[in-house]
Amino acid sequence: MGKFKIVGGNKLHGSIVPQGAKNEAMQIICASLLTEEKVTITNLPNISDINNLLSLLHDMGVTVERYSENEVSIQAKDIDFSYFETEDFSNKATRLRGSVMILGPMLTRFGKGYLPKPGGDKIGRRRLDTHIIGLQKLGAIFENADKCQIAITPPDGLKGTYMLLDEASVTGTANIIMAAVMAKGETTIFNAACEPYIVQLCRMLASMGAKISGTGSNLLRIEGVSKLRGTTHRLLADMIEVGSFIGMAAMTGSELTIKNAGIKDLGMIPNTFRRLGIKMEFIGDDIYIPQQDHYEVESFMDGSILTIADAPWPGFTPDLISIVLVVATQAKGTVLIHQKMFESRLFFVDKLIDMGAQIILCDPHRATVVGLDRTQQLHAVKMASPDIRAGVALLIAALSANGTSIIENIEQIDRGYQNIDKRLFDLGVDIERIND
Repeated sequence: MGKFKIVGGNKLHGSIVPQGAKNEAMQIICASLLTEEKVTITNLPNISDINNLLSLLHDMGVTVERYSENEVSIQAKDIDFSYFETEDFSNKATRLRGSVMILGPMLTRFGKGYLPKPGGDKIGRRRLDTHIIGLQKLGAIFENADKCQIAITPPDGLKGTYMLLDEASVTGTANIIMAAVMAKGETTIFNAACEPYIVQLCRMLASMGAKISGTGSNLLRIEGVSKLRGTTHRLLADMIEVGSFIGMAAMTGSELTIKNAGIKDLGMIPNTFRRLGIKMEFIGDDIYIPQQDHYEVESFMDGSILTIADAPWPGFTPDLISIVLVVATQAKGTVLIHQKMFESRLFFVDKLIDMGAQIILCDPHRATVVGLDRTQQLHAVKMASPDIRAGVALLIAALSANGTSIIENIEQIDRGYQNIDKRLFDLGVDIERIND
């Protein structure tokens, strides 16, 4: 188990390049199972969740070659189906939420797939209904086994159909798309997720020979093909990292440039931070954040308290709710943070309260933040990272705090942020990784 030792109060300076998008990478890696030809992925983040998924594919019999820290090739020519019956597969897949997206490609290409209980962040209920129901509508048959569900394709294969998804699940939509691209006939998916990650997945599949229309909307039409070819795909910049760096600059009153930020794919993220009073300029594809000693929260036109809530794309991403909440603690004004999608994601605010933040946790989904306007600096405490995004939120709080903070369980942060301590050190942060 490792921990970060952070001496707060230092300003950031210089520029930083965000890593490739973790959430997109999980889908793209799984999509490589759809062809026996080589798929090359660039701008791939070197983080534990991604490496664990690549390791899982390798154990399945997939050839994985790493050309550099951020470039790999994947070739799923042969699959060892006996591996799915092992304890090792069950353990590895269960620890990794992205493993659920192996199911769609396996079903449509090989006629059989395995669905272990997925892992990932403990942030509340994360249903798999969308995945299972969507695949069942394509014809998949699910059977319960000891440690996982086994899904089987009928002898005549998956067949295209119309479906209305019960929720616009990103991973659910991705799984269904990957199964549908090689199903017979046309599949229509209504209420599909339309995040940039899904757009990127569709573009990649199109370059492999898939026939998909409606990309970027919530209505997708997919004409099944018999075979897909290899391709090369470059991941977008990670929008969650971009938002995290904006939050870091604001909380520490720093001047920072985020280079190659993928501005056109950020959606509501810049405007949401601007509503907290954070200034930024777009220079080409870079975001320049000037030094601000104070930032003031906007109020609604009728004078009521600003509410920031997550929502399916193009709404504000739930992965940045934790970051926005921390940033609000040093703003001038009051903000209601409403985390609609996950009921356990706000519980980390107890640590912020221990640091001196003025926060009222109304219920598992809502917290009212009374900004201190830097009149009272947060103070350092010892804390543990409960999940990826809360971990980085606590890291941001520690950067602005008075004194030396200790963050334990940093393995959670490493799951989503590549070499975060080294990259922040280069920006002037006094941070040290301690391995127990």
